[in-house]
Amino acid sequence: MRALSIAASGMQAQQLNVDVISHNIANMNTTGYKRQRAEFQDMLYQNLERPGATSSASGAILPLGIQIGVGVQADAVGRVTEQGNITQSGNAYDLAINGRGFLQVTMPSGQIGYTRAGNLAVNADGVVVTADGYALEPSITIPAEASAVQITRDGIVEVTLTGQTAPQQVGQIEIASFINPAGLEAIGDNLFLETPASGSPNVATPGSPGFGTLMQGFLELSNVNAVEEISALIVAQRAYEMNARVITAADEMLQATTQLR
Repeated sequence: MRALSIAASGMQAQQLNVDVISHNIANMNTTGYKRQRAEFQDMLYQNLERPGATSSASGAILPLGIQIGVGVQADAVGRVTEQGNITQSGNAYDLAINGRGFLQVTMPSGQIGYTRAGNLAVNADGVVVTADGYALEPSITIPAEASAVQITRDGIVEVTLTGQTAPQQVGQIEIASFINPAGLEAIGDNLFLETPASGSPNVATPGSPGFGTLMQGFLELSNVNAVEEISALIVAQRAYEMNARVITAADEMLQATTQLR
């Protein structure tokens, strides 16, 4: 019976859906996290009678035909890149991007990674780094004698040195934008990598046309909506149960067939 394999594919699809939803819920408090969404498509059809086929010698054409679907399969797990809520942290090295763009970081391999998580700090050498110790690209070093750090909306980093009143510029933060940010490859640790699907990065200073601005002392929160995710979880659970009921019904029908005398 086709119903067994069709319903099994439905259960597998909803299991994937629940996996994606649970990952979103687990990252509700992850800085800069972008929620994911499972997408599905119907599978290959079996044509018992093809629509439009000739049904008689007189040339009559079948208006409908008989096409039997064989189930559902995962099409993609997309990433929703809409802006998350921005909250004030009070930390001078925390940065939120208000609008489009990603901070650039240099990974240990030398590859450039991209992130929306702006919870930055300085290491023992005064270099501005991420929570994992990866330096911003281009690198910015804060002098040890700096008494205050100011980061403007357009990414200019200025410090006030002890005993001086006029601030000095020590660097310029640049951000990268992609034509398809959903096509970036997530590698964990709030980092993404460029892929052929995302396109090449367009790098500019914050506030440039098409780019967001920086907000010092703020962080972008996850864009996961708890109510929406719980609602989606309930729908996925009910869909899983319905497919399980189809398998039970198909099994009962097979039992009835084997008991015929």
